[in-house]
Amino acid sequence: GYSKEKVTLTAVIQTQQTVLAAVGEDAEFSCQLLETKDVLQVTWQKSSNDVETNVATYNKYFGQKVNTDFTDKVEFKYTGLQNCSIVIRNVTEQDEGYYRCLFNTYPEGSFIGRTCLQVYELHEPVVDVRESNSTEEWVVSCSATGRPAPTVTLSVSQQHFNFSQYNTVSVSNTNSTFTVTTTAVLAGSRNNSTQVGCAARVLSAPQREVMVTIPDGGYNEEAHIEAHNSSTFKLYKLLLEFI
Repeated sequence: GYSKEKVTLTAVIQTQQTVLAAVGEDAEFSCQLLETKDVLQVTWQKSSNDVETNVATYNKYFGQKVNTDFTDKVEFKYTGLQNCSIVIRNVTEQDEGYYRCLFNTYPEGSFIGRTCLQVYELHEPVVDVRESNSTEEWVVSCSATGRPAPTVTLSVSQQHFNFSQYNTVSVSNTNSTFTVTTTAVLAGSRNNSTQVGCAARVLSAPQREVMVTIPDGGYNEEAHIEAHNSSTFKLYKLLLEFI
């Protein structure tokens, strides 16, 4: 039947099942036909509401062409009749969806591969540390904004410090992002300094983490926040205000 034939034709395509890209980044799709066929054209399409829209083509005789609706968005990275890749520039939420690569062959027909583009957004977490009513406790909160709603996790470096009384609130923003705030009580001795960490993550994208050093004794002291996202390191200073 038709479905069996379609499975057979799809099986010889090597492509990514899912491409994950942050808003503003570039997303690359690649398809490789693993069996040697007489390919006349490679066609890239975007699927939306069961409608296929041609994005770009690479033809054996006429070369590459990007559809006029996508000329400012899509370009070829590598062109070949057995192996072909495109790049979507500066991705936005509107670029999300399924993309197909079709290797149009004669006389067998089209071999089809499909990739899902997931677009996410994740901003730097913001940590707030305040003195609790108890002399041995702080109230630590961390907020992170992203799409989809990020997972926010608090951690502490010293063993004799521990978190309790966790509370997490998620707020939906008008721009389709979510702000998630996790608050907890940190108990430990004021005679020792410790690092409080806050990690934010969406989907399987790299997490963004902020480390705050709570200094030895005293208040209104400067503490360093070291924010690192993959290989990028930045150093900030935060004035901790204890009320």
